[in-house]
Amino acid sequence: MALLIQNANVLLPSGEFFLGDVRIEGDRISEIGSKLTSGDAEIIDATGLTLLPGVIDPQVHFREPGLEYKEDLFTASRACARGGVTSFLEMPNTRPLTTTQETLDDKLKRASEKCLVNYGFFIGATPANQSDLLTANPVCGIKIFMGSMHGDLLVDEEAALDAIFSKGERLIAVHAEDQARIRDRRAEYGDSTEPKIHSVIQDNQAALNATELALKLSKKYHRRLHILHMSTAEEAELMQRDKPEWVTAEVTPQHLVLNTSAYETIGTMAQMNPPLRSPHDNEVLWQALRNGAIDFIATDHAPHTLEEKAQSYPKSPSGMPGVETSLAVMLTQAAQGRCTVAQVSNWMSTAVAKAYRIPNKGLIEPGYDADLVLVDLNRSHPVLREEVASKCGWNPFEGWELTGWAQVTIVNGQVVYDRGKFNNEIRGRALRFG
Repeated sequence: MALLIQNANVLLPSGEFFLGDVRIEGDRISEIGSKLTSGDAEIIDATGLTLLPGVIDPQVHFREPGLEYKEDLFTASRACARGGVTSFLEMPNTRPLTTTQETLDDKLKRASEKCLVNYGFFIGATPANQSDLLTANPVCGIKIFMGSMHGDLLVDEEAALDAIFSKGERLIAVHAEDQARIRDRRAEYGDSTEPKIHSVIQDNQAALNATELALKLSKKYHRRLHILHMSTAEEAELMQRDKPEWVTAEVTPQHLVLNTSAYETIGTMAQMNPPLRSPHDNEVLWQALRNGAIDFIATDHAPHTLEEKAQSYPKSPSGMPGVETSLAVMLTQAAQGRCTVAQVSNWMSTAVAKAYRIPNKGLIEPGYDADLVLVDLNRSHPVLREEVASKCGWNPFEGWELTGWAQVTIVNGQVVYDRGKFNNEIRGRALRFG
């Protein structure tokens, strides 16, 4: 099947825009030019729209298997399609945990049957699954929870962390929080039921301690390291001072545009790990993102039901959905002058593909996979609860007027989302990693 996208404002690999056409043959981009002949291609009129590479979200929690009442691979991938996300990398804290080849194979099978977009999975580190970390395949990397976790996935002792860093070459992605400090501060502040105390208990120092330890081990073994959802000014400043070329870092839209004031307006819906920080942290994270100390953006999509979130703190679980609003949130920031559209696309697609060594993704160029999104940069639309595609049924940006919503999402050359309508028969593919 062939597609011809006509009259689009196309983001080229150079970062420049070109008003013209893009032809897709099968699952690949075949040609970019002006007034291309349609032949037998299906035509998409993109007049007034901007064509970007599809978003690659490198940190999501889609809850399947075991927690499907919160989210599942089908509903989550629909939310991806609505948000212009054409590929995702999913975390191992499901039930059962994704810590063996058997549990990885089960996820891959489920995804092949349910996902509207492309998919990849992390394998989770435990203190005892060293052989699985070396051999499980295909995986995008090893996930280590240094804090904010309990049970087998918590790896917070330096000796256990050292053993993981010392063997193999796979990328290690860390949730960097100091569990011992969190434990001590929870004992100190544990009587409070105010959601805002969450940012006091899991404070900036807890994040910095863990990031410094992960960086030390990465340097010791020259090991590829990725710092997940960086949230503090102190960590960002550390990256600006001392970031080896083999280390990368990410930030979430939430940590860029929300801060502790959100507790006053949305309460426990603002609760996540690591927590929201101060306006000062927002500004330093923005600076680090713009100057390259932070490499790209991820959502940490981690949905819970409204009933769960309605519980009083600390019974309320941490986490919020994000895949269907992340691109629009960031393009709204571009519209407000905080960054450019080309920067947003680099942070949400090109740089992710580079860091995780995903071939043929993240650029609009002949020969690349036809994972694309058409967005409307000229129209805003509010985040409405009744339009949420995620099974959890809510979004932390509810009521916000956002610019740059996905109009058409194309996965492997097939239209999976078109102005509010889903093609639920489309299935994505397992990602490859170099």
